[in-house]
Amino acid sequence: MIDSHVHFWNFDPIRDNWITEDMGIIRNDFTPNDISKTYNEIGITGCVAVQANQSETETEFLLGLASQNSIIKGIVGWTDLKADSLEERLNHWKSFPLIKGWRHILQAEQDDFILDDQFAKGVKTLNDFSYTYDLLCYHTQLKAINRLVDKLPNQLLVLDHCGKPDAKTQDLKAWDENIKTLAQNPNVYCKISGLLTEADWFNWTETEIFNCFDVIFKHFGTDRIMYGSDWPVVLVSKPYTDWFNLVNKYVSQFTEEEKMKVFSSNAKAFYKI
Repeated sequence: MIDSHVHFWNFDPIRDNWITEDMGIIRNDFTPNDISKTYNEIGITGCVAVQANQSETETEFLLGLASQNSIIKGIVGWTDLKADSLEERLNHWKSFPLIKGWRHILQAEQDDFILDDQFAKGVKTLNDFSYTYDLLCYHTQLKAINRLVDKLPNQLLVLDHCGKPDAKTQDLKAWDENIKTLAQNPNVYCKISGLLTEADWFNWTETEIFNCFDVIFKHFGTDRIMYGSDWPVVLVSKPYTDWFNLVNKYVSQFTEEEKMKVFSSNAKAFYKI
């Protein structure tokens, strides 16, 4: 099994100021060693390490961890996709085959950034280098994301955290409609991850999370969905195994082949693991 979405960091309260005081449990360092025991117990044999900081130093940090930890099967790094030197930088990074794709934290940007032609051109350039791109956004940004995706018909894309629906209020109608539109693009995949932190951290219900899963599986199907944990951020709400068991319970309705797609083969195919 592959965990398609984990983070590692050496906590810096200034750089990592998005980790607020009420998220105290993750205001610490997190390395592959901290998750290896859990992975062994569950049977997860590999993970994709995803950037959490917007710098090429972050990409180098993840490469350093991967060189010492074989559990990291792929890296989603950061590079400036709007830079004039983008092709030069991608040529540089191409010598590190563990880098599978790139991400920018679009949830922190306004729509004019998402819709900027220079940004779209940068994402489009990734296809020339056989790189993927992770879409990280809030549900309120999905209309803009759909407009961006329309410009990228050949680029492999994956939506992180189901597009961060409002799992807390269960106001899912507009999100459902935008997910339906997004999923009509066959080059777009979706990670089932990150939902516990979009719900009431300590009082969410299984039904609330499964209502979100229903939408994702209805529109994407089991061929384009991959399991991710968003560890260690998930710890703000529950231990890793609680999230894994929740996903495992939901997918029990599917065939063994379909479950294997969600937990393994879709991520392997998408990230070329």
